[in-house]
Amino acid sequence: MRFRDRTDAGKQLANALAQYRGQAGVVLALPRGGVVLGVEVADGLGMPLDLVIPRKIGHPLQPEYAIAAVAENGELATNEAEVKRVDPDWFRETVAREQAEARRRRGLYVEGRAPLPLTGKLAILVDDGIATGLTMFAAIRDVKTRSPARTVVAVPVAPADTLARLRREVDAVVTLDDGEYFLGAVGAYYDAFEQVSDSEVVALMKRMKLSETLEASA
Repeated sequence: MRFRDRTDAGKQLANALAQYRGQAGVVLALPRGGVVLGVEVADGLGMPLDLVIPRKIGHPLQPEYAIAAVAENGELATNEAEVKRVDPDWFRETVAREQAEARRRRGLYVEGRAPLPLTGKLAILVDDGIATGLTMFAAIRDVKTRSPARTVVAVPVAPADTLARLRREVDAVVTLDDGEYFLGAVGAYYDAFEQVSDSEVVALMKRMKLSETLEASA
C-alpha cells in the first residue's frame, strides 16, 4: 500500500470509515501530520475536527527514541523498562515541560479554543501513521477521560503488533494496511511526506472552523 501524500491517505481513510458517516462524533487529529488527514476524514464523515496533542518524550541520550508520551491533560504512555533506566527527576521535569508544550500548541493551533465535548459521542483519533504507538496511546488515554461513547483509531498504516495492542485499548481500529510487513518507517509508505508546519496546521484548523460555522448558519 502506498499513498501519494497525506491528502490522498486521508481521502482513502475517510472512505474506509464510511460506516460512521452521519453519527454524532468528533474527529480528533494528532498534530502535525495527522491534521492533514483529519481534515479529509472530518469532511468525508460530516463531523467537526478537533485536536488531541500528545508529546513524545525521547531518551536523554537518544532523543529520537521514544520512551514515553504525555497528553495535554497529563495522561502518560510509557515504555516502562526504558523509563526505569533514566533519572526520575529528569523524567518528571521533561514530562512537565512537554505537557506545557502540548497546551501551548493548542493555544497556537486553535487560538485557545477549549476541546470539543466528547461525552456520549463517537471519538475518531486520526494520525498519518504509527510506529511505536506511544503518542497514540497517550492520546487514547486523554480521550477516554472525556467519556466518549466509543473510541476508534484510524491510521493508514502501523506495524501489526502495534495494531494488536491498539485493538485492546479502543472499540475499533481502522487501517489501510495490515502492517504484517511494516517497512520500518511511516514515511516509507508515502511518495511525498514533507514535514507539516505549525502555520499549515493553523490554516487548516481555521478553514475547518469557518466551514463548520457556515454549515451551522445555512
